[in-house]
Formats: sequence, C-alpha cells, structure tokens
Amino acid sequence: MTSFADLQLAMPIQRALTEEGYTTPTPIQAGAIPYLLQGRDLLGLAQTGTGKTAAFALPALHRLLTHPRPLTPKSARVLVLAPTRELAAQIDDSFKNYARHMKLRHAVIFGGVGQGRQVEAMRRGVDVLTAAPGRLLDLIGQGHIDLHDLEVLVLDEADRMLDMGFVRDIKRIVALLPKSRQTVLFSATMPKAIEDLAHSLLHDPAKVEVTPPSSTVDRIRQGVMFVKSEDKRAATLLLVKNPKVQRAVVFTLMKHEANKVADFLNAEGIRSEAIHGNKSQGARERAMAGFRDGSVKVLVATDIAARGIDVDDVSHVFNYDLPNVAESYVHRIGRTARAGRDGWAVSLCDAEQRAWLRDIEKLIGKAIPVVTDHAYHSEEAQNSTMRPPVLGGGGRGRNQPRGGGQRSGGGGRPGSGSRGGNEGGRPSGGRPGGNNRPQGSRPSRPRSK
Repeated sequence: MTSFADLQLAMPIQRALTEEGYTTPTPIQAGAIPYLLQGRDLLGLAQTGTGKTAAFALPALHRLLTHPRPLTPKSARVLVLAPTRELAAQIDDSFKNYARHMKLRHAVIFGGVGQGRQVEAMRRGVDVLTAAPGRLLDLIGQGHIDLHDLEVLVLDEADRMLDMGFVRDIKRIVALLPKSRQTVLFSATMPKAIEDLAHSLLHDPAKVEVTPPSSTVDRIRQGVMFVKSEDKRAATLLLVKNPKVQRAVVFTLMKHEANKVADFLNAEGIRSEAIHGNKSQGARERAMAGFRDGSVKVLVATDIAARGIDVDDVSHVFNYDLPNVAESYVHRIGRTARAGRDGWAVSLCDAEQRAWLRDIEKLIGKAIPVVTDHAYHSEEAQNSTMRPPVLGGGGRGRNQPRGGGQRSGGGGRPGSGSRGGNEGGRPSGGRPGGNNRPQGSRPSRPRSK
C-alpha cells in the first residue's frame, strides 16, 4: 500500500487528506485501517508520533459516512477514551480536521472546567465523543450521557490510562456499552495488565504492531550528560540556548521543580511555560497554544501532563530529571522525531539518578552515549553506584549501593551536527500525525506529578 487512495476511504475524507498534504500512510495506518474498515476489533501497538490518531479516526469517519443514521439525544456513535484532557482535545481537533467536508457533530469532555457546555453539546447527541474517563462517568451518572447506541469504542494510550489508575473507570464505562460494537485498543507497551484488558474487551481482534513495545525511535539521537544536581539548571540553560534548539520539552519529576525551571529560563530570556496537574485547564491550553505557535520555545512538563503533547516539530527533548520508571523514558523522548523528522533527546543525570539510567539502558537494550564536552561534566555522577532515594515520602536516606559498570564518554555536543535542527513544515509525502521492570529494589513513584 503506497497511498491513501489505495485505502478507498470516502471521498470527503480523501479530499481533506489531500488538502493536508497527506499522501502516504504511516505503517500503523497502513496496517490498521483496512482491518477497521472491515469492522474488525483491533489491538494496535505503536508509539506516540506514529500517526495512530488517523489510524482510528479515518475508519470511524468512513463508517459514519457510509452508514448514516439519525442521532439520539445524549448519545454518541463513536467514543474515544483518552488519558488526559490535552490528548482528548487534540483527538477531537483531528476528527474535526479530517471531517471538514462532511457533516459531523462532535464533542470533547474532560474535567478541570465547568460541565455546562459539555452537557449542552451532548443534548442532541453527537457522532463522535472524545472523553477522559472520570468526567465521562460523572456526566453519565447525572443522566446527561447515554451510550446504549454506541457503535465504536476506541481506547487510546491504554497503558497510560492504566498507569494513571483509570482501569476501574474503563471497566465501569464498558459495562454500560452494547456488546455488539467495534472495539479498538492502542497502546505503546504491552504489559500483562494490557493483555488482560485487551482479552476482556476485544473479540477476535486483528493485531498490528509497528514498533516493538518500549523500543526507542531510531531517528532520535540520544545522549546523557553527567552533572551535579546543583548544576542542572545551568546545564539546561546551556542546552536550550543552542541555536539548533527550535522547540523543546524539558521533563521534571515534580510539579514544583517544573515551575522553578520555567521561572529560571524565563529570567534568562528563554520564553518558557510549565505544564502540570496543578495548572488550570485555561493555563495549560494557553501554554500549549504558545508552544505550538512558537511564541513559547520551551515547555517544562511532568510526565502525566506531557502525555497529551502532540506537536510534530519538537526538535529536542531534555530530561532535567530522569524518570524513575524506565518505560516513561520511551514515552518522553517520543515527543521528538515525529512525522518523519529527526530529533535529539538529552538527559541530565546526577549521582542519585544513576541507577535509573542503568534501568533505562537495560530496557532499551543499549548504552546511551555520554556527552562530556561541556562545562558541567561530573565524574562523580558518572561513576556513582548509589541508588536514588525513595521519592514521595519520608526522608532522603540512601539504600545500599549496587554494582554498575562505568562507561567511557563519547558522542557530540547536544544540538550540534546536521541532524540536530528541524526546518519545520511538513516533508513531502507527509503523514497524519505489566511493566517488565528490572529485578531488585526500586524507588517508589513520586506522588506529585
């Protein structure tokens, strides 16, 4: 399959794709869309940035066009569940974009804002409803939504929904749906919990896997800088000031640290915004709007808040803190190298987070090149064998050290070289856009995200 024309989607959808410059399906689209057009249930394994939104949105729109029926008040024909409000809003925008030449009623529902407009949007019923599980259950409980006529259910980023504790909500929602429906589940990883969920929801599903679970994107050039914790802000400033850095996401573990890093960068003349769970929905939307239009160069985010970031031209990802769950590293760096572009991912590692780096390297199956040609290199951090302190409670006592080999330095300066930049724009032939943890004691997940 070499073009979207080969998929034989309805003409209004093909017109929208042509106007967007989309000619060649991505692997997940080429693999999933034919099955979904046949009405099959589907289990899709793909990282973010691989075009999976179009993989489920285009067949759903095709179904709506080719099987029209009157809408029922408070109902939806297609329901997409997403883990965060940012991702839900972006999915809703994608449906609107692909359906520009068809009559489509759609709504997006999430918490953090008043429910009045959401209730009104559902009053006459919609074709497509995109929702975060918590607010959806709330409105169902109040009698504002009735899903007994649902035809298609999509669970996007199912592994993250499980990580965020939504599995019980998902099961409550599914119990309210008709058994005769098409169900689609997308996940970046395939832990045991996702296998169990898929088995309970999907009937004779097709399986499409375009990248191995927890594998890193080949186009991302990775590097690690060993620094002292007190030098992290200065090292981050050094990285983001590089002229090759056009649009960057900086990850921190804690919400208060995200605020501090954003304030520091702003004080140094780098336009930055923090995005995390304590920010209001309006503040998060304004930060994302500035990030997309280029007025904000750096978005400083925690893992959960950043899950919904879907911006094609992020040139760099910087880990101010390494994640304490190795799988999160893969999700983080997937913010760059999207839509066929190259990208850089550089991590700052202090002595206390050295063990987390070893876990990440074990997961991805290779050593991350060490960058030493900078002013803040710390041999102490590079050679550390200590375990990080337990986060989210108690004091900062350290566990007994565990063994770990030393690696020699290597790699170039982050952001330099021909692959570090990003010219922007869509390339020709554009495209729409149980965790198996290492054995041994692990630090707990921080409570503040």
